[in-house]
Amino acid sequence: MNYIDIFLEALSAEKGYSKNTLAAYGNDLRSVDAAIDGGLVSATADDIQNYISHMTGTPSSIARRTSCLRNFYKFLMLEHIIHTNPTTNLETPKRPKPLPKLLDSHEIELLISSAGDTRNSIRLRAMLELLYASGLRVSELCELPTRAILGDRLLIHGKGAKERIVPMHDAAQHALHKWMDVRGDDPSDYVFPSNGASGHITRDGFFKILKKCATLAGISPSRVSPHVLRHSFASHLLSHGANLRAIQIMLGHEDISTTQIYTHVQPDRLRQVVEQHHPLAKQDK
Repeated sequence: MNYIDIFLEALSAEKGYSKNTLAAYGNDLRSVDAAIDGGLVSATADDIQNYISHMTGTPSSIARRTSCLRNFYKFLMLEHIIHTNPTTNLETPKRPKPLPKLLDSHEIELLISSAGDTRNSIRLRAMLELLYASGLRVSELCELPTRAILGDRLLIHGKGAKERIVPMHDAAQHALHKWMDVRGDDPSDYVFPSNGASGHITRDGFFKILKKCATLAGISPSRVSPHVLRHSFASHLLSHGANLRAIQIMLGHEDISTTQIYTHVQPDRLRQVVEQHHPLAKQDK
């Protein structure tokens, strides 16, 4: 009995997978079936682990094939075709995390300066300054309530309803205060209100304006996004000597391992820190 075809039919009926996805799954499973003595149904955990360990291709293709195998064996278990799942303790190669895309400090200055050439430039400049000064997520920026302004700091409600306080430098404070003066006595609870259903400027709306700024600044729009400004904030802080733990707090990362991605962007800076501060680094060799 062809269990691969039965599995694909189940995916089509229950999950509504597209023809292309089903074809890719089918090709993946048949390749493994042909490569393992006795085929997939009789394969042991060692057989599957050995196949995965020698798998070639891009990280995404390896992840897809591994996921396909897991789902296939779950199906066989549910149908009582097999009694032991060979992928239960399967060790899979971790997909490398891509390094964050960044703008250098000169490009950031050009981007912020370009805000003066667009409509609502005072509001836009305030938003750009806050993003780069405080490393906010775009949703935190767009949904920023007026009560979050605490003098030279912002009280941010991040993911998981967790609060954090982030500072603002003088330029960001000036841009924000200038916008609040222009905003005047608008009754909205949001710092950046709009007439839309949400009551505040939307992520998509800000994204489009940001792309226009990039074009005006002579920067490829494909290189610019709210998250790129957040990454640039963190990377530039690290390169100028900021503590990784402090950056973690300002970004609102629950785990410092998430923040450590920026150490891969700044290897020269990290080497310099070791040479300057390690007690044995300055000893004569």
